[in-house]
Amino acid sequence: MSVLSPLLWCLLTLLLVNIQSAYARSVKRSLPEDGEVVAHPTVLILGGGVAGVIAARTLYEQGITNFVIVEARGELGGRLQTETIGVPGNQWVVERGPNWVQGTQTGDGPENPIWALVQKHGVKTVYNDWYGSMTTYDETGFSNYTDIFNESGDVYDELTVVAGARVEQQLVDLTARSGYSLIGSKPMTPADKACEYYQFDWEYAQTPLESSWIASSWGNNFTYDPDQGGFGDANEMSIDQRGFKYFIQAEAAEFLQPEQLMLNATVTNITYSSEGVNVTLKDGTLLVAAYALCTFSLGVLQNDDVVFEPSLPDWKQEAIQSMATYTKIFLQFPDDFWFDTQMGLYADTTRGRYPVWQNMNLTDFFPGSGVVFVTVTGEYSVRIEALSDEDVQAEVLEVLRAMYPDTTIPEPTAFYFPRWHTNPLFRGSYSNWPPSFFSGHHENLRATVEQRLWFAGEATSIKYFGFLHGAYYEGLDVATDLALCIQAGGCAGLAHVPEIKNAYPYVV
Repeated sequence: MSVLSPLLWCLLTLLLVNIQSAYARSVKRSLPEDGEVVAHPTVLILGGGVAGVIAARTLYEQGITNFVIVEARGELGGRLQTETIGVPGNQWVVERGPNWVQGTQTGDGPENPIWALVQKHGVKTVYNDWYGSMTTYDETGFSNYTDIFNESGDVYDELTVVAGARVEQQLVDLTARSGYSLIGSKPMTPADKACEYYQFDWEYAQTPLESSWIASSWGNNFTYDPDQGGFGDANEMSIDQRGFKYFIQAEAAEFLQPEQLMLNATVTNITYSSEGVNVTLKDGTLLVAAYALCTFSLGVLQNDDVVFEPSLPDWKQEAIQSMATYTKIFLQFPDDFWFDTQMGLYADTTRGRYPVWQNMNLTDFFPGSGVVFVTVTGEYSVRIEALSDEDVQAEVLEVLRAMYPDTTIPEPTAFYFPRWHTNPLFRGSYSNWPPSFFSGHHENLRATVEQRLWFAGEATSIKYFGFLHGAYYEGLDVATDLALCIQAGGCAGLAHVPEIKNAYPYVV
């Protein structure tokens, strides 16, 4: 075998550098020919939300820089999105999606990593008093049932405590509705139901009947209860006019290079094997990588908006069947006529009909904005997405007129709500853990497929599903494992459970 001369080595080195530079330049090109390979990194990170950005940062910190984030929208942030509403001269940036740092820090205890990033990047927030600044209404107008409201908080605390005891006793999971019933809480009146909704549905975006008793208690305790390892019970609401998304975009700007990001790039097909992953975009662009980290929402996965070839295995498909929708409906009026507290609660005879109201016109929020918003969740969110804006606005105004029967309610000067459920990039707002969803399902949710296809996101977090900090920790933890795998020259990845069985067989 001949020995290469120093000159030939230099030429080969220059050739390799030019090839790598060509790949980097090609990432930024628009509309390549159908099927042309425009990127061949080690890792494709599919989705530019919190999980995707933190995964990229983790790889970068581990010395792995040959990655590309593929994001369908024109900016990073995922479900961190804004909308500018209002009449000219009185316009405000409001949050379509996540709005809060939920649980910050208690003393020198654990700090919520989202809170750390928010402070690092100077995002403006204000304490949102969910429980001490409340006005209550029903279909007759103002109705003071704050005693029922306060009691509902105590009942929810008991629900989480008893769920913890079930875990210690190795008792099976039930629905949260069963849990409520077993501790003697059986809401009957509209006020009872509205208060329970506020404690439960408003947090998990689905009803107690649709939700795991044990897992919903985890979500509460590991976030809010310092005695259980949580951060604290404070909720900081973003009012930054750059948008809440600014914290993750600013974090990405510290390490991300232009050639490591593809925006406006919608994934339609993922073909994978033990040899690598091919990703096809909507415009026909082909991306080839050794590994792909999929951070899509569960809604996208379960609605087949992205085609996997081969189809995801049964054990993975069994694990992705949970997604919830949380919808904020914004209105702006010329003058405020509503409650002067931060929160308002409306008890309708139909549970979940426009119940939770928030006053943004206050001095600490958007003074003089004339902005108020109401939240609906779950199937009610799905319902209103099937209606026109005009029909939804009419329903919301009908509720306001019930809340204020002696006030002439004008038409709003601005009206807006996002349609998360029908948006093919999301198919919902965030995940919720249903009953009969066991630890094995969770392992399968985040498990690697064929060694090369990895998964991360808020949904894959066992402690913090549905929370931004869940997305953060999963981006960090899964990318750390992926980095170790790459550095080792390959690995089996995160293991799955082939079959998830009952603790005891059925007797028929």
